[in-house]
Amino acid sequence: MTRPTPYDGSPALFPSGDGDLAHLDTGPPPTGTDPAAPALVLLHPGWTDHTLWSEVVPPLAARHRVIAPDARGHGASANASRPFRQCDDLAALLHHLGTGPAVLIGCSMGADLAVATALEHPDLVRALVLSGGGTGQNTELRTPWAVENAARQQASLAAGDLPGWAEHFAHGAAGPQRQPGDVPTDLLDRIRTAGLRTLAKHTPDEPDHHLPVPGLAARAAGLTVPVLAVNGALDAPELAAHARHVADSAPWGRTVTLPDAGHFAPMERPGEFVEAVEEFLREVEGGRGR
Repeated sequence: MTRPTPYDGSPALFPSGDGDLAHLDTGPPPTGTDPAAPALVLLHPGWTDHTLWSEVVPPLAARHRVIAPDARGHGASANASRPFRQCDDLAALLHHLGTGPAVLIGCSMGADLAVATALEHPDLVRALVLSGGGTGQNTELRTPWAVENAARQQASLAAGDLPGWAEHFAHGAAGPQRQPGDVPTDLLDRIRTAGLRTLAKHTPDEPDHHLPVPGLAARAAGLTVPVLAVNGALDAPELAAHARHVADSAPWGRTVTLPDAGHFAPMERPGEFVEAVEEFLREVEGGRGR
């Protein structure tokens, strides 16, 4: 399948009260947009930023309003100076942009953020699309490959080897069944670049002000919106299981598995991912899951 042209738009800034939060806000002009159609909000994996969605944005933005924020402390968004919750940051941004209930589309950390926002700010969420996360448990690794890769990242950080960290971090896209050379080179480059851009914003001794929303896995049964899980077939099984758990717990949910894709499945197979999302949106707007 032909890979879409990457999107290279510059983000806008939202004054959050604790520094600016960067975000893309793009799509068809208002006259070409269905006013009843929900906005799509793309939530990136940890240590990266909205640029990982660069191949997903153009096809989605051809028909939908698409918003892609950088989480606080990531990309072009300000670092935290006080305790915060990512879901509250996102809620403030969506109120500021006047989106109404939106479809939250998240990968890895972004999937956790999507679920947390649906639970804590349900009036802002119409549906969820999750990939490789959603329970807040992505650090609970069991696959030997995943455990070893995480250890290599930590060892590189401890040694002050930031390029080495970025290399091992990007290799997380491969999964336990492949080599990094099996992953598209442009995706590995974007992961490294975004990871180093975020890492450069921080120091080893700075306090961690992020307050995670606890109990996402147990609370998933309380979701009131439809959920689509889109996992890579080659991801570590425990990571793919998180999104699947949320879809299975929701009032209406299902799971799609993309072959030949790992943990960054939406970015590795953007065409297939967009097709799955568009089909899901037609189902949601057709009344399923209401």
